[in-house]
Amino acid sequence: MKVPVAILGATGYVGQRLVSLLADHPYFEIVRLVASPKSAGQSYGQRMAGNWQLSDCELPAQLSAAKIYAPEPLEEALGPAKLVFSALAMEKDEILKLEEEIARSERIVLSNNSAHRWTPDVPLLIPEINAQQLEVLAAQKRRLGTQKGFIIAKPNCSIQAYVPALTPLLDCGLEEVFVATYQAVSGAGKRLSDWPEMQENMIPYIGGEEEKSESEPLKVWGQIKAGQIEKAKAPIISAHCCRVAVPEGHSAVVSFKLKQKLSQAEILDRWAAFNRDLPSLGLPNAPENFLSYYAEADRPQAKLDLRSEKGMGISIGRLREDPIFDYKFVCLSHNTLRGAAGGSVLSAELLYRLGYFEE
Repeated sequence: MKVPVAILGATGYVGQRLVSLLADHPYFEIVRLVASPKSAGQSYGQRMAGNWQLSDCELPAQLSAAKIYAPEPLEEALGPAKLVFSALAMEKDEILKLEEEIARSERIVLSNNSAHRWTPDVPLLIPEINAQQLEVLAAQKRRLGTQKGFIIAKPNCSIQAYVPALTPLLDCGLEEVFVATYQAVSGAGKRLSDWPEMQENMIPYIGGEEEKSESEPLKVWGQIKAGQIEKAKAPIISAHCCRVAVPEGHSAVVSFKLKQKLSQAEILDRWAAFNRDLPSLGLPNAPENFLSYYAEADRPQAKLDLRSEKGMGISIGRLREDPIFDYKFVCLSHNTLRGAAGGSVLSAELLYRLGYFEE
């Protein structure tokens, strides 16, 4: 039997991605669509008429008649769901309380919100990079008083363009990183057609984004000590984040310094060899090639490379020496697939294969 799933925030951009990815999933079945009280009681098709934001897929026909539930009362909203994808737009304190309440009801929560990213016993999961952080769940369940219920957070979407490319270099003493990200409008839950001031423009500021870009990678690379995830002490990261007039796709320009100098060929070999284990599990959304390098001088590009590995791969290019640091490169990820909904679904697939949903 498939695992019954609820999607909180099903009418938003990330929620729509979750709906599209889970509608015909071999492991999971959507049993509840949850949104704000103003949407409650409507059918999903009725509510999304004229509001479906995904240009690369249509609203799944089998969910058009599905009823939208309000978040409260919670048990009615979640029904038989054992797995809950959380993508509601709420205040941080409200999300913290809601997601812990769901976990205490013995459900598994995969959160696309930022609220729990710095909770010490909540994994900040990128399955190819830090699946070992799942070991902290035993401590989290003790804190929550649960047998099966727990929370896993997904990292900020923009760091998933460059953190995967830097991870294979950590053992060479990654000391300093400078990164400038160029982030699509969908990262703000919008389309270019809905954001006139963004068209033909770049805005060199995204509130809170630079702080996340400088700190979250250190938790992704962190290790478990005494039932908590202790963030990595290095590298030092300096980030600048810009919003650009691109529908989807977050790009990053990265310079870095290593204690142990590598040649360009050695870096390319590390990227090519990195994480060959996850595809062997047969997860439906696991990329065969997590990191792909393009030798062309004008790649990667959002128009050409965004759908690499069904939007779940990381595209890298322009590796070259840097006159201040050691090397620099450009990378690209699909922000609503790899960076948001797809990353959460892949995490759920990993949990499924590891037996977390078994009775």
